[in-house]
Amino acid sequence: MDPGSIATKVSTIFSLPEAVLRVNELIDSGDASNAEIEQVISSDPALTAKLLKFANSSYFGFSGKVETVLKAIAIIGHKELRNLVIATSVTSTFKGIPAELVDMDTFWNHSITCGVTARLLTTNISSRERFFITGLLHAVGRLVLFIQFPKESAEVLSHRLEGEEAMISAERKIFGFSHAQLGAELLKQWKLPSNIWKVVENQSEPTKEKEYRYDTSTLSAAIGIANVIQPCVNVTESIEEIPNNTLETWNFLGLSAEIIDSVMTVAKLQVIEVYNAIR
Repeated sequence: MDPGSIATKVSTIFSLPEAVLRVNELIDSGDASNAEIEQVISSDPALTAKLLKFANSSYFGFSGKVETVLKAIAIIGHKELRNLVIATSVTSTFKGIPAELVDMDTFWNHSITCGVTARLLTTNISSRERFFITGLLHAVGRLVLFIQFPKESAEVLSHRLEGEEAMISAERKIFGFSHAQLGAELLKQWKLPSNIWKVVENQSEPTKEKEYRYDTSTLSAAIGIANVIQPCVNVTESIEEIPNNTLETWNFLGLSAEIIDSVMTVAKLQVIEVYNAIR
């Protein structure tokens, strides 16, 4: 099996709304006006409603009510806006996932926790929205496997008591690639930038590419923290049970137990707001 061909095959099934893709393109161009972006978002009533709900959540802490898309864009800014339009759309993109394989509310709670945590961990303020999206989308490849290969996915999940590394090893043995590689291919199909899909692709091997070591380490650290706060298919319940490679990542980033505890406290509060706005 080839992750690229699978992603191409399912990209029409698991596709972001046209308005979301167009907003992404406009923001990437670097010269789009607020009015142009507002026109695209307003063409999708569901996206408009979710965006305004999110903009008015305490996650952003704006003073005064945000009543129009144009005002939301002006206050939030283009980069954070992309964060919002993708986040508000992606959770409704995947449908028909076998319930016996995954509880979708639990899955998205975990993914949102990863996104929020990655956003809190990065020291680069200008890249916060990118880290949120990377964390949010880090496991979408697993959803593709669930719906395309349910029998094989059940076999992978039979290793969940052994931890995430055992499941990734099972994926590679059964499929010839990991869910991270498949997810990266899908994000390419969605025309997301390489500094998102490359990080997703290498999430379990943060040191593989030096150019992305900090980014992949941040994502890996966020996943480890999220597994403590809100496990998905991983059964880790305490920091004492964190795998060694995750601990090494935390050490590389200089994350002390006090910092991790502080991040977890803030993340738990923010996740509630983001989850309620998105789901």
